[in-house]
Amino acid sequence: MKKTVVITGASSGIGYYAAKFFLEGGYNVYGLSRKAGDLAGVNYISTDLTNEESVNAAFDKIVAETGAVDILVNNAGSGISGAVEFTEMSEAKYQFDVNFFGMVRCIKCALGIMRKKGGKIINVSSVAAAFPLPFQAFYSASKSAVNALTMSLRNEVRKFGNIQVCAIMPGDVKTDFTSSRRKNETGDDVYGGIISNTISGMERDEENGMSPEYMGWLIYKVATKRKLKPFYIGGHRYKVFVFLERLLPKSFVSYVLAKMYIK
Repeated sequence: MKKTVVITGASSGIGYYAAKFFLEGGYNVYGLSRKAGDLAGVNYISTDLTNEESVNAAFDKIVAETGAVDILVNNAGSGISGAVEFTEMSEAKYQFDVNFFGMVRCIKCALGIMRKKGGKIINVSSVAAAFPLPFQAFYSASKSAVNALTMSLRNEVRKFGNIQVCAIMPGDVKTDFTSSRRKNETGDDVYGGIISNTISGMERDEENGMSPEYMGWLIYKVATKRKLKPFYIGGHRYKVFVFLERLLPKSFVSYVLAKMYIK
């Protein structure tokens, strides 16, 4: 019997390629997103991850059709950029509603069935959780929250013995995420032009980043492992960066980030 994987944000980018690899691996693939994708074989369900009723309805449909959620890949996310001082609270809250609470809603739906039949939860975080960039505070904070959620949840479900949880932290990836980011350069004059300069530099890094196909493959590779580690880093050089960040003084890491991005 085919296993079932649920992937949020499966209509494009990393999620699209993750869905492709799971299809090739013989899985029933369900994609939850606002817009349906065009990958043949994926069961797309229009879902608003910020709406609890929408998420509940999607999982009810999946369980009714397949009887299980063997793997949940929490991939969907959005990005905002701008100075903390000039970011509207509604924008900051929406960032967390999608990137963090959207995951929580899906996890709450999946755990009930996973307790009975086992399963894996893969949370897509970001290297930004380890390296919070200037003028990307809320995105970085939302991904740090994902990492904390992952660590807590791993131990919460440990007693059941059949549920595994991990987070994957990609570095820069070349996707439509860059163009869809909500950029706010309000206050650029107050900050001497560094808001726009920093955001432009960040976008250049992303445009020269890893392919979404590689990250989709990594998600599939991790999700099909027998035993999951707490964290996986996407991209070899980012593994080095994260390793060094854990060893070096935080003041030095902060200084290096400032030299790289504040220009």
